[in-house]
Amino acid sequence: MRTGRNARHRALAGQGPYLVALDIDGTLLDTGMDVSPVTARAVAAACAAGHHVVLATGRSLIGALPVARNLGLDDGWVVVSNGAVTAQLAPEAPRGYVVHEQHTFDVGPVVRLAHARLPGVRVAVEIVGWGYAVTHEFDRAEVNGEQRVVQRADELWAAPVTRAILAGPDVTSLVRPLQDLGVTATPNAQHWVDVTAPGLSKATALDTIRGMLGVDPAHTVAIGDGWNDREMLAWAEHGVAMGHAPEPVKAFAKRVTGTIHEHGAATVLHALVEGAAPLHLPTPA
Repeated sequence: MRTGRNARHRALAGQGPYLVALDIDGTLLDTGMDVSPVTARAVAAACAAGHHVVLATGRSLIGALPVARNLGLDDGWVVVSNGAVTAQLAPEAPRGYVVHEQHTFDVGPVVRLAHARLPGVRVAVEIVGWGYAVTHEFDRAEVNGEQRVVQRADELWAAPVTRAILAGPDVTSLVRPLQDLGVTATPNAQHWVDVTAPGLSKATALDTIRGMLGVDPAHTVAIGDGWNDREMLAWAEHGVAMGHAPEPVKAFAKRVTGTIHEHGAATVLHALVEGAAPLHLPTPA
């Protein structure tokens, strides 16, 4: 969905275009479902108005690309793996994207700690653009892309990785010990923890993109619902939590919109397209 010159001029006629960071699961769609037509039209309207729509997700790159395609986003940016990987969508590229930046870390200490404390923990390490190397096969609904089951755990740390997933009962008990190792540990569910390099979040990657695009920090919008959205909600001038987000997540946002079933993200996007800055959002019923 290429933004035309006239659309960019419309955005610039006000106070310049906005960077709009959109979480995927729980914000644009229910996991396993498609983006609703209401939300898809709102994303298209924001792009047509000249704003920079950036998908910012905990999904891997291979999991985010189908959503970008379904939304008609083919020349923008995506932040994936909770900020560990940033890619620019490029229709002319062989795979439709170019990886701009990826942050890696040594996963060996993470795996050894996890196995020592929770011997039955399942581990997956991301192979960007392909899938995961795993200790046990994950359900296809849990991870995106292909899976290769390793025969020995040390195969997982043969090279630095962008992200590791730890899954299983009581796995959130590992968050503090993992943080003590210096890595970023983000619980995304009761039995799920994402591990990335130190100091990373969706917000760190988004701020790099904002700088490259020359967007005023005051012209940043972020919409999300999960624990991995907290930093980007605090980072954005207009951080908006979905109505169904946990209360501790809402505490990081400036405003709250409707739930996903109320098309809360679409409400924000329409307010951006139709209103002048500062962004005014209707209060959800």
